[in-house]
Amino acid sequence: MNAIISYILGVNIIGLFMMRIDKQKAIRQQFRIPERTFWIIALLGGAIGTYLGMKVFRHKTKHPSFVIGLPIVIILNLIFFYYLMS
Repeated sequence: MNAIISYILGVNIIGLFMMRIDKQKAIRQQFRIPERTFWIIALLGGAIGTYLGMKVFRHKTKHPSFVIGLPIVIILNLIFFYYLMS
């Protein structure tokens, strides 16, 4: 149980900080993190952290795939987490 919670926290922290890093790279016009990477992190359980990063750092907020898709993946993540915990 503790391993599952640690994993969930870890992958969400990674998603959050990846949004921050990509936002900084966008500001500096540097090589960016591919959107595919954000989706992989979200599907592996980091959708909440990725979504929080999107809101906190105001990054990818004009991309419909993120604005609509991440909340859907959050719901799927929550269902899966509930299944793992019960």
